[in-house]
Amino acid sequence: MPTTANRRARPSAKSSPAIAAMERWKLEDAKARFSEVVRMAGTAGPQLVTVRGKEAAVILAPEQYRQLLPRTKGRLSLVRFLRSLDLSLLDVEREHDSGREVGL
Repeated sequence: MPTTANRRARPSAKSSPAIAAMERWKLEDAKARFSEVVRMAGTAGPQLVTVRGKEAAVILAPEQYRQLLPRTKGRLSLVRFLRSLDLSLLDVEREHDSGREVGL
């Protein structure tokens, strides 16, 4: 395992405690050691990648990412929702419009 001095970026003053506790990688180090960054995301938790000292990306394990996704249980797609409506109650007829007369 490499020393943290050569890949560790300084935490931003705006960082939340959760982000400040993450392993931080400079972009060039993360690119050079991408396999290690991904492995550590699965074993040690999220890995923060910085660009010019600013937070740029977080590498997460798939199970952690799934926990962040909104729950869709019980929600209908838009198509299913519209099909479930009783649209027969609406009067949706149009007037006949034959266009306009054009003088040539």
